Amino acid sequence: MSEPYVVATELTKRYGEHAPAVDRASFALEKGEMLALLGPSGCGKTTILRMIAGLIEPTSGSIRVGGREIASLPVHRRNMGMVFQSYALLPHLTVADNVGFGLAMRGLGKAERRQRVDAALQMVKLDGMGERRIAQLSGGQQQRAAIARSLVIEPSLLLLDEPLSNLDAKLRDELRNEIRDLQRRTGTTAIFVTHDQSEALAAADRIVVMSAGRIEQIGSPADIFDRPATRFVASFIGDGTFLEGEAQGETARIDGVGAVRIAHPASGRTTLMLRPHRVDFIEPGAPMPDNRATGVVESVVYTGELISSAVRVGPHLIAVNRFARGRLIAAGDEVTLGWQAEDAIVIPESAR
Repeated sequence: MSEPYVVATELTKRYGEHAPAVDRASFALEKGEMLALLGPSGCGKTTILRMIAGLIEPTSGSIRVGGREIASLPVHRRNMGMVFQSYALLPHLTVADNVGFGLAMRGLGKAERRQRVDAALQMVKLDGMGERRIAQLSGGQQQRAAIARSLVIEPSLLLLDEPLSNLDAKLRDELRNEIRDLQRRTGTTAIFVTHDQSEALAAADRIVVMSAGRIEQIGSPADIFDRPATRFVASFIGDGTFLEGEAQGETARIDGVGAVRIAHPASGRTTLMLRPHRVDFIEPGAPMPDNRATGVVESVVYTGELISSAVRVGPHLIAVNRFARGRLIAAGDEVTLGWQAEDAIVIPESAR
């Protein structure tokens, strides 16, 4: 069985006597996959990307791409495309010259360079804009030009460092979808650094969640969201309410709530996590779920499609998201909440 296309093994970066910026990070991705490095600021995700790009030298560890060790290769021999948060375009050049810059450095003739640049601009929806100056482009168009510049060289690996963080929310979503579509259509292997969980969940085939220089979990978006391995991952990916208690088999006795059913047997001190969309108000005459809890609504926020409520149940404030339907819930109402056993994520003591 052949090894994955990109393999990072025990990758470590230290600066002096400080705690390592990256501590023995190991992960792999197959050719054509999009991998997201996800975590808060300072967790080491950009440091990993820069070590792969050759902009930072690892303290120790191995990086293999296509079966070749690259940790000691200079940047210009790695054939990687990089898209930066700041676009990193040259303002004195036209859009076409920016996109074709890497091809010129590789010595391609003018005719072939022009042909490949035109194709790349069309691919990112900038056809007809090649002769414009960078200052004449919007922020979204500049980022598209940066993406075209990275893809036109047909890179062995595409590296994206927070490429959408300078854009407004709507444009960010639009360009995220375009990047994902381009990556799939071209079959380019890519690593995407972001602190935004929604970007990682929507764009990646697999996600590496990082905290304080170490990898907390690696998995598909569904694995990370529905089966978090640690409390950090559970709290960083999506919203939820944590309920502490003692578990025995398929029952957990939650402080201030009582006995609840859980789908995965556990033993000892245990934390349950309830996602807001997995909890609902029990309406009169509705089927009874596995678990029920009565409480008082403390707040209600209308967000358009959803109504987000916070319900006080004993010492817990349980979040509930539901579509704007059914009876209206108001602060001060006494309500009964319900959820199925499989909807409670079990985080054992050892992973907290």
